[in-house]
Amino acid sequence: MYNGGKIFIGLIIFVGLLILPFYLSMGKAIAKPDPKVDTPVIKQMAVKQCVESKDFMKTAHMQMLNDWRDSVVREGNRLYTAADGKSYDMSLQNTCMKCHSNKKQFCDECHNFVAVKPYCWDCHLMPKEGA
Repeated sequence: MYNGGKIFIGLIIFVGLLILPFYLSMGKAIAKPDPKVDTPVIKQMAVKQCVESKDFMKTAHMQMLNDWRDSVVREGNRLYTAADGKSYDMSLQNTCMKCHSNKKQFCDECHNFVAVKPYCWDCHLMPKEGA
């Protein structure tokens, strides 16, 4: 092969660059996030219950928020009926952030862990911490 040496060196460099991130992160596992739900409003609640179950909120809260947005903005529907039959106002700021006012310790901890940047705060006012 005429350029065999150059190709071989190029492949070695390519494989080295491909493996480098894995090598540098070996043994550096990131701790699973532990969102804080100890806000003053939640502490005062007799029955600590969210709009839906904890498992549902962990896995499907973004889809629910997107559905809420579409329902409120496009259809004018502002009431959400949960699986347990209770009705809630479909509002990020007045329903969700009323209890989860610690955005940095609740929302940001998980969103940073999974490296997502939700666009909620493009339209909504960012909550004041501790309010």
